[in-house]
Amino acid sequence: MTAPHRTRIKICGLTREADVDAAVQAGADAIGFVLYPASPRHVSPQRAGELARRLPPFVTPVLLFVNADADLIRQSLDAVPGALIQFHGDESPLEALQLAAGRPFMRAARIPTGAAGAGFDLLKYAADHAAAQAILLDALVDGYGGGGHSFDWTAFPWSHPQLNASSRLVLSGGLTPANVTDGIRLVRPWAVDVSSGVEVSKGIKDAGRMQAFVAAVRQADAQLSSPSRSP
Repeated sequence: MTAPHRTRIKICGLTREADVDAAVQAGADAIGFVLYPASPRHVSPQRAGELARRLPPFVTPVLLFVNADADLIRQSLDAVPGALIQFHGDESPLEALQLAAGRPFMRAARIPTGAAGAGFDLLKYAADHAAAQAILLDALVDGYGGGGHSFDWTAFPWSHPQLNASSRLVLSGGLTPANVTDGIRLVRPWAVDVSSGVEVSKGIKDAGRMQAFVAAVRQADAQLSSPSRSP
């Protein structure tokens, strides 16, 4: 018997205790903290540690860095032991590997929006970053993410053996409770990542939107798990 489909959920850019608690209660599998000073969702390593200590077992803290130096990464990991690293800037494969220093990490692929997205070689990008535990698919926007924009999901061959049913793909970029079901059904990612789509303002999450987002993900999972669905 085939196991039910279950998409993992990361909610990113949290800055308040109440939002961390609400995200956990909604059913998030991972919570992201932004360690990029130019972001309106930025938190310090100390603040990330305070918020991460509220997480129960099996909810993973993720630390997002953009072109950070080794000192900031080290301080942040000291404050949040066991966190997963997310490189979301212009880090090369070698730089990401060196900065991670043996720790697991995700690498964001910043895909142009509109017709230009079709020119992004996702297969090569995934191969170049083979050391990454996951490839996070985000839209190319000013400010390195969190802009509420989606790339063209139809521009890539999701049926390709390197992408189909891949445990390395995390779908992000402009996801909301209204469109995440469609995104999961098309891309079939291991996980989804949301930030602006569950906010009332930058860095301030809405408990009801987080609950609606999780419900929409589970709706997609139910559809993909249904024996009557088309192959």
